[in-house]
Formats: sequence, structure tokens, C-alpha cells
Amino acid sequence: MERGWLHGERFLLCLILHLLLQGRGDTFTINCSGFEQHGVDPAAFQPMFDRKAFRPVVNYSIPTQVNISFTLSAILEVIWHNQFIRWNPEECGGISEFSIATENLWLPDIFIQEFMDIDETPTGLMAYVNSEGRTKYDKPMQVVSICNLDIFYFPFDEQNCTLTFSSFIYTVENMALGLEKEVQEISNTSQNLIQSKGEWALLGIYQKQMKMTVDTSQYDQIIFYVAIRRRPTLYVINLLMPSSFLVVIDALSFYLPAESQIRVPFKMTLLLGYNVFLLMMNDLLPDTGTPLISMYFALCLSLMVLSLLETIFITYLLHLATTQPPPMPRWLHSLLLHGTSPMKCCPTVPQKGTKDLDLTHAHLPGLKEPVELVGKVPDPQEAELSGCPGSTRAQQEGEAQKQHLVGLWVQFSHMMDTLLFRFYLLFMATSVITVIVLWNT
Repeated sequence: MERGWLHGERFLLCLILHLLLQGRGDTFTINCSGFEQHGVDPAAFQPMFDRKAFRPVVNYSIPTQVNISFTLSAILEVIWHNQFIRWNPEECGGISEFSIATENLWLPDIFIQEFMDIDETPTGLMAYVNSEGRTKYDKPMQVVSICNLDIFYFPFDEQNCTLTFSSFIYTVENMALGLEKEVQEISNTSQNLIQSKGEWALLGIYQKQMKMTVDTSQYDQIIFYVAIRRRPTLYVINLLMPSSFLVVIDALSFYLPAESQIRVPFKMTLLLGYNVFLLMMNDLLPDTGTPLISMYFALCLSLMVLSLLETIFITYLLHLATTQPPPMPRWLHSLLLHGTSPMKCCPTVPQKGTKDLDLTHAHLPGLKEPVELVGKVPDPQEAELSGCPGSTRAQQEGEAQKQHLVGLWVQFSHMMDTLLFRFYLLFMATSVITVIVLWNT
């Protein structure tokens, strides 16, 4: 008799298992009688809760379709069909949907491959289930992911980051991933939610579906490409504008007289201020890579150093020309001839002092005439009265040659100032055009 009871128990278990595998609909239909008077009875769902460790399908050869959607407000939405849940809303007081604690349900193991932080999603979340077994699970999460940044055009850069959704356990035979919404709808929703004027602006979201092969297994993947662009206003105001102002002031310093002692200290002060500016603004620059703006700062610093060295050289040259002017090489004299206009190529031998000495060509406005650098030539009548006409003529010729040589060196210094000043103008114009083009593209 005992053996017969055991045999009957095995037969009953085999019959229930057979019905489960065959997918009889009444096996998973929830009895919701009394819901209209007493509300939802958790005991009615207990058989389904007991199966939460198993994938909710009747036929295990059919994969579970899991649809994914998300917004950039850090909400991951996962929707799938749970075949273990089904009830008739008309028999259950019109209840067609309610929430269930996720700890009682089977959840797909969807993860983001680029995820680089600890998942701090709050526990005790609820999932919405309808009468047909459609389960919707919204998971708020903050994603810190890997994004390959190309910062060459910083702060006018555009980045394309990826978010790859995949399953860690279930292969394509068990789980198929799909989209719950069109990718354009996801992009529009994200753009409407991101209204804050932060550092980045969302350009669009694009999608690609593929399969990842690991050994002999294949896993479904959905890759979202998030195109974002940095808002450059903050960096233009805090980085480019102060740097440009200092370069402009340094260019205007060429209007100071070259023979004065003011220009060198002025340029040294500007150079010191520019170095302090770079140290203060170093935190705003990217930590890795070499963006174009760093090259711009390096060129500005190099140009200011070159300007200071040129000013020191001119100051030394003018000081040497007033004491003992060195002879000018032929190639430099030819350069002066071709670098000035034909009417004012070189200073001529003066007839009366230095007032006929033309040294004004190629020097910048504000530079004084080098009249003070040249000694006054004695008057011929005064020389004849002194009784030394021969020595006076030789002295006049020597002074005239000295004045001519001094004029050449002064003209050469003016030409150097002019060339460097024009290079400053070219550099500033190129910088402005580059900023405008990058900002508008």
C-alpha cells in the first residue's frame, strides 16, 4: 500500500511537470476571486513568486524578448513578457495593472558594458505588471562610463560616447534584445529632459544592434551612440579672452619709443602676468592630451618672449650705435634697400645737421626720430674761422659717415619692429578667424 502511494505521488508530479512543459494556460492563470472585495491577495501570486529563479517562459526553447529604453536623465527602462502571470481583469474587480516588488520577480541581467562605478540603485524598487504578463521595470541609476574623448578642438569639441546594453548570462537562445521606443523618440525625450545649461549639449542619440561572440556563445547587444558638444562660452571668457587681451597689449607696446628705457620693463611685466595667468587657468584645461588651445597658449608665450628678446636687442643696438656704430654687412644693407621704398631706401649724407636725415620709414607711430642719437655737425663757416679748413672737412666727412651708419642701424631696428608688429597682427587675425570657424561648425 505504501509503495502504491509513492507510485501515485510520482505520477501526480509527472503529470504537473508535463502540464508545465506543455504550457497549459490554466496552469499559470491566477485565481483572483475576492479581489473586488478585499483587494489583491498576495497568496494568489505565490506560485508565480516561487518560480522567480526561472526564466518566465513556458517553452524554454523560445527566447524571452526584452525591450530596452532609456533617457539621459539616468533612467533605464526594461520591458519583457512574464508568461507566469495572467489574470482576467473582469473577474478581478477591473484591476488590469499593479506594482510588485522586484524581489519577487525574475529580472533580466541587463548591464552596461562601459559602466565604471558601483551600482548605487536604491533597493526595494517596484515593477509594473499587467494582466497579460507584460512587466515594466524602471531602474534609476547614475552611469559613470568610459568615453573616448578627442580633445584636440577643446573647448569646441564634439564627442561620441557609447552605451552598450547586453546580458551577462543569457545567450541569444535565451534572450533577445530589442527597442521599446524608436531611437528618435529616445533622443527627443532626453533633449526635453536635459534643460539645464551645463557644460555639455546633447546633439542626438543613434542606435546599432549587433551580436557579441564569446567562445561559442553569442550575446545580443544594443549600442547607443550619444553625440554631445561642449558649450565653449565659459572657456572663451575665462581662457581665450584674457590671453588675447595680454597679446594685444603686448602688440601695442611697439608704439613705445624703441630708444627709451620703458619698453623692456613693460614687456617683462606682461610676460610675468601671462605666466601667472597660465598657472591660474591650468585647472580648466584637460588633464590628458594636447588640445589646440594649449598650442595657442604656447604660441602666445613664445611670441611675447620673442618680442622681449627683440626689444632687448634693439636697445643694445641703439646704445652701441650712439657710442661706436659697427659696420653694416652687405647682405643687411641690401635687405634694407629692398625692404624700404625706392624713394626712402637709405638715409643720405645730411647737409645741415640731421634734420634732412630720413629715418622715419618703416618705424611704427610713436617712435621718436633718432635725432638725439647723432651729434651735431659743426657749421663750415665756424670751421673756417677756426683756421683749420682741412681738418674741418675731414671731421665733417667722418661725422657724416658716422651719422649715415647710425641712421642705417636705426632704420634696421625700425624695420625689425615693423616686421614683428605685422606678425603680431597676422597671428591675432588668424586666431580670431579660427575661433569663429570652430564656434560656428
